[in-house]
Amino acid sequence: MANTFPMFLLSLCLFSQFFLAKCSIPLSPALYVFGDSIVDSGNNDFLNTSAKANYKPYGIDFPAGPTGRFTNGNTFADFLAQYLGLPFVPPYLGLSKAQKSKTITGMNYASGSAGVLRKSGKIVGMNLELQKQIEFFQATVNHYLPKNFKNKEELSQYLSKSIFVVEIGINDYLANYLLPTYYNSSHLYSPKQFSGILLKKLKKGLQDLYKLGARKFVVFNIAAIGCIPSALSSKNLTSGCVEDENQLVSIYNEGLPDMLHELNASLKGSTFVLGDLYGLIYDLNQTPYKYG
Repeated sequence: MANTFPMFLLSLCLFSQFFLAKCSIPLSPALYVFGDSIVDSGNNDFLNTSAKANYKPYGIDFPAGPTGRFTNGNTFADFLAQYLGLPFVPPYLGLSKAQKSKTITGMNYASGSAGVLRKSGKIVGMNLELQKQIEFFQATVNHYLPKNFKNKEELSQYLSKSIFVVEIGINDYLANYLLPTYYNSSHLYSPKQFSGILLKKLKKGLQDLYKLGARKFVVFNIAAIGCIPSALSSKNLTSGCVEDENQLVSIYNEGLPDMLHELNASLKGSTFVLGDLYGLIYDLNQTPYKYG
């Protein structure tokens, strides 16, 4: 089994005081974020898509208003950056080439509606699927970051100490497998076969990031999609969860720890930590009083 992080902000098994106070000295040189709307910090503002968060009530907790985040305030990636002692990670598409060349505390490549699979979420317009996000990180490593380091060894050391957050997969179900009118994946593959396809492609993506220099990973499982408001509304429920949808993503989630364990064992110097987003969302639905 891979190490498991039971809540949203990350113990990582590397740092013992994440929750105590904001760090005055950064615990890591940089934070790199890959994923979907849960961690998108504004990339979709620069894409031709209806999946945008550049209007109220999004961003109402920020002094200047909407930021492109699909939330009223900080994403959990923002909170993680704070506790690492780093500034908020800017969206890759929101930076000029000059800014990208000077940014060494991390970048955010996440994109609302994006999935592991290229076609997922495209029904609402463009997004940056996982492979495209990795390609942008490759450009960062090859063209922008080297300007800040004396040699390749220095750059490699920097990357090996940076934190890489990967949170993706929910749209491969909500905006692909569970939309048979628009996608044929549920006709072509059983739930087990589909989860296998996702895990195989995610594994390849993580291996590609490793080849580019990443060593410390936090990989989140898929949230309890049967507990989100849209799922309840579709079944005319006011409480509880749509358990058959939860069971669907549970097949993927059950396979993820073993896959991360394989990577831990096969990729020298790597650390893969499992983030339990499913458990958090399910627990929030069942016992909301625990969270205020």
